[in-house]
Amino acid sequence: MAQLAESGGKPIHEMTPAEARDLTAALAEMYGTGPEVHRATDTSAPAPDGHAIPLRVLVPDERPRGVVVYYHGGGWVIGALPEFETLARTLAVRTGCAVVLVDYRMAPENRYPAAADDSWTALRWVDAHLEEIAGARVPLVVAGDSAGGNLATIMALKAREAGGPAIAMQVLVYPVTDCDLDNATYVDPANQLLLSRDSMIWFWNHYAPEPASRQNLDACPAKATDLSGLPPAVVLTAEHDVLRQEGEAYADALRAAGVEVRSRRFEGQMHGFFTMVNVLPGSAAGIDYVAEAVDRLLTVQPA
Repeated sequence: MAQLAESGGKPIHEMTPAEARDLTAALAEMYGTGPEVHRATDTSAPAPDGHAIPLRVLVPDERPRGVVVYYHGGGWVIGALPEFETLARTLAVRTGCAVVLVDYRMAPENRYPAAADDSWTALRWVDAHLEEIAGARVPLVVAGDSAGGNLATIMALKAREAGGPAIAMQVLVYPVTDCDLDNATYVDPANQLLLSRDSMIWFWNHYAPEPASRQNLDACPAKATDLSGLPPAVVLTAEHDVLRQEGEAYADALRAAGVEVRSRRFEGQMHGFFTMVNVLPGSAAGIDYVAEAVDRLLTVQPA
């Protein structure tokens, strides 16, 4: 992983958004096509203002055990559905759940709260179409990595406040939960790899440039004063990641609020390891961890 980070290329925070998007698209070519699934379809969720939110639905078999709404990472600026399809197909096959990838709007073209608003609209659409996707009212899971983990966290909070949709589990992979850019893991020199403090500043400045907006719960869920009543959480963090401290602090805060939490720090890994399917052994270990947690949930809470 260090070789990827030290390849000599221009760091993300010195790129334009277009250049950074080209970089992640090139990285995704390493992942392969992923396993075959029973059904793969493209659809969209209509947003209140009239735009359509593209969705890709990957169904592993004729009777999926649940539906995972997956929000991809990329700092709310980079990342696209095709770059996460290999991961989504792998998760679908490993968990036995349908996986719905959400192509929320990106910054800086669409700044905060566009990503959170699209994520909420997509979640409600999936909930309304569970039978169409899975054939039954199966458990609904929100999941995501990095900025997508931020969005999944926010969705769990919004669903609690709105009285639904009913979320069975939240899977948070090195999530952005706070906007403290000076905590211990942010300033640790060992963590300035593919994702660095400077690149997170770059992401935040593109997505939510106004400091006051970062204090809102649909930007920084760590600002929530009440985390009780939230769905069980699975939290993955990486040892060498600027986001490690805030992810682990959020897991601890959930536990303190009485939420069931399974969490693991993946030693020797850096930010981004989970999505590097077929490239890094750490990705396989992370997917194993998530699949085991989802299986345990669905064994207790079947459709």
